[in-house]
Amino acid sequence: MTYLLAVETATKVCSVALFANEELLLLREEKGDYSHAENLAVFTEEILNESNLSATDLSAVIVSKGPGSYTGLRIGVSFAKGLCYSLNIPLISIDTLYALALGYHQSQNKRVDFICPMIDARRMEVYSAIYDVELNCVKSISADIVENDSYADILKIGSAVFIGDGAAKCASILGAENRVFHSDFLCSATYLGKEGYKKFQQKEFENVAYFEPFYLKEFIALKSKKSLI
Repeated sequence: MTYLLAVETATKVCSVALFANEELLLLREEKGDYSHAENLAVFTEEILNESNLSATDLSAVIVSKGPGSYTGLRIGVSFAKGLCYSLNIPLISIDTLYALALGYHQSQNKRVDFICPMIDARRMEVYSAIYDVELNCVKSISADIVENDSYADILKIGSAVFIGDGAAKCASILGAENRVFHSDFLCSATYLGKEGYKKFQQKEFENVAYFEPFYLKEFIALKSKKSLI
């Protein structure tokens, strides 16, 4: 049996899941406000104890690699790499937006022509991609400022669903014609198992020493206005 631990920290959701092959065994999840540093080790310990496994039983660690929160991704990837180093097991990474689209595709009966996962990047910007019904990428991952005509070339072809914590701010701008918005369909480690197990079988592993999250944008530290007075 292949036991895989999956870690998702790209957004405010802190999520850890345990899989036997691609079957979900246990999940610990907190949808609060960036509680990753406090919860990752606790969730992992709880999952292993409840499953009567030890860390040495793990075959690999799967991590959501981004794009998303700069701090969240750093915490999640650092935690995953630390486990892989100490246990001498492989590291597997999954695109965060693809995992979100895959999760929606697996869990929903109603089909649409396109799935557009969106992660909030603050203000009116989102990280997004668009996938067709076969989960082929038809718009590559990018950081987009959402405007009235955003994604118009693709969306005029067929129906689309927008998912993720970035979808809410797009509903009033993009309009409702032939489009559905599910901002409550959020990132979760549960969506990493199927693709992670596939990569494990194919030995698609990351170099633990050099792997970095896919930030998409560089982190910019903003100075407080008070310090400028």
